[in-house]
Amino acid sequence: MCSGYRESAYIVLVAQLTTADLLAQAERLGISHVAGPTAGATIERVDVAALSELPSLPAGTLAVVAGDEPPASYLVDVALRQASARGLAGLVMPVGFTAAETATVLADRGGVPVLVSSAARAPDLAVTIDRVISGGAAESMTRAAFAVEKATAAASAGETDAVAAILEAAGTALGVRVSLQDDPGTSWTDADAVFAGEVPIGRLIAETSDPAATVALPVVASLVSRAMQRHLQDRFAPNQSRADLIVELILAEAGRVDGFVAPAARLGLPLQLSHAVAWMRPQHRVDPGLRAPRFVEAALELFTLQLIDDRPELWHIAFLQDDVILVSSEDHGAGDHQRRLRDVIVRVQAQARRLIGDGWTYTVGLGTPQTGAAGLRQSAAEARVAADSAIAAGRLDAVELTDVTGLRRLLLDFYASPVSRNLLDDLLHPLDALGPERSATAVRTLLSYLGNRNSLTQAGRELNLHPNAVGYRIRRVREVLDVDLDDPDTRFAVELACRVRLIGSTR
Repeated sequence: MCSGYRESAYIVLVAQLTTADLLAQAERLGISHVAGPTAGATIERVDVAALSELPSLPAGTLAVVAGDEPPASYLVDVALRQASARGLAGLVMPVGFTAAETATVLADRGGVPVLVSSAARAPDLAVTIDRVISGGAAESMTRAAFAVEKATAAASAGETDAVAAILEAAGTALGVRVSLQDDPGTSWTDADAVFAGEVPIGRLIAETSDPAATVALPVVASLVSRAMQRHLQDRFAPNQSRADLIVELILAEAGRVDGFVAPAARLGLPLQLSHAVAWMRPQHRVDPGLRAPRFVEAALELFTLQLIDDRPELWHIAFLQDDVILVSSEDHGAGDHQRRLRDVIVRVQAQARRLIGDGWTYTVGLGTPQTGAAGLRQSAAEARVAADSAIAAGRLDAVELTDVTGLRRLLLDFYASPVSRNLLDDLLHPLDALGPERSATAVRTLLSYLGNRNSLTQAGRELNLHPNAVGYRIRRVREVLDVDLDDPDTRFAVELACRVRLIGSTR
């Protein structure tokens, strides 16, 4: 032991720990750098000593200068020369020390880092630094607790980028850089997982392996998850109300369309614009009736909202059961409206495949740009029918454009109107008692028969059936429907009803 000024000594052998490592935890340790290099020699031990005792300290010692008052400048100059000659790892001065110009020059020239304590007494600071040098479970737990404290404070500070502030605070406190690694496959069971609501975002990783980081990261990940959820709610919350209104508009009776204009305007959805709609429908390759996993909707919504956030068009995303409805709105007459809609929905489609895996398909239908509330409904009906048609034809995962010419467009108009669709469907309702499969067969047979001007022979060729088989089916249909198929008006109405029903038969 040295003279009475030295209250205790702490000796431990370590490898490659310098003052730079201490400064990485400067806030927790209550120290700051005032002169000399930021990384001196390897610290082999820490000792509390008076300036007069420096010549007796072995090389590699970090000397915490004893006393409550800063030493005189001339004594500091002498001490720096002695520290350099002895190969000390650095000096830690008492609270209030300020390096004079000569001390700064001598510290730089002699390669002696000079630190200053911000509050702690020399013995207490020496103990704290000794724990850093020694490492072990106690030090790891102390650093982890400090990191959690600082990350929690950052989360409550109301920063614009709270996530970055939390990661910065945690990394600074730990002395290890902490970052968020994107990983949509993250599970709730992962301790370092980050979620925004139900959407997996990724995981926190420390730049280097560190026991303190292992302890702290689960809590920090929870803070990041909550901060991210708050940010997304503030940023995208209005979209949910508009999405609900879009779904209601699509499903509403035609006579109620005008009533949506004012509520839509209040929610920031100007229905007077031109709207193009994409309708994306998932289907399992083996079991078409299977519902998509619950997390996919939330993950797709977040991905899409971030994707469209900086685009000039006005965008909205809505969900109807598992189907994704994407609406792009802009001034009437804008060029390439449908192409730009396609560019976005194709990226959403690709993300859906990445999220859900190869066992599922996502088929897309694109509607044509239409103006006003009725136009939005019309484009949505076109997109839905285009997707249904692609699925019915076996073109799974396709992006299908709407056929806007001839009879098909007329049928789309009927299909888009719930009133018209229901009236026509009433004509065929008695066939539903036969069961789904037999009813569908009856509708296809009836359509072929009527479309071929009541010719059993032509219908047989089209259906690959004997005319007598077609005749037998038609007699059964006449009995069930109880209609006069020889009457021109009745025949037209029934044929129209068959065509409209087959448009939506894949729903």
